[in-house]
Amino acid sequence: MSIRDNVQAVIDGVLKGDLLGTFDEWYADDVVMSENGTDERVGKAANRAYEEAFVNGVEFHSADAGTVIVDGDHAAVEWTFELTPKGGERTVQRQVTVQTWQNGKVVREVFYHG
Repeated sequence: MSIRDNVQAVIDGVLKGDLLGTFDEWYADDVVMSENGTDERVGKAANRAYEEAFVNGVEFHSADAGTVIVDGDHAAVEWTFELTPKGGERTVQRQVTVQTWQNGKVVREVFYHG
């Protein structure tokens, strides 16, 4: 599969609501992830725990992938999520996710939002 195909598979998984299954399938064991490029989380276990906490802390209402850019081993996806944080109010969250791919897996991902 091409990186573009892999990125689309990740998008499809998220749109189906299978964030954790998608993470398990498409992210490398040594993946590095961060929010706005700060406080990097290193390794699949640490990042999965972070993703689990996020998924378990919100109720998802909808997700939409906008612009997708693939250039070499890098991809960027524009996301819009409508969700309600536990104990909070329904909100719309917009972010751009920038990924680096190697050997068919995401090895680095930064979520830009705020």
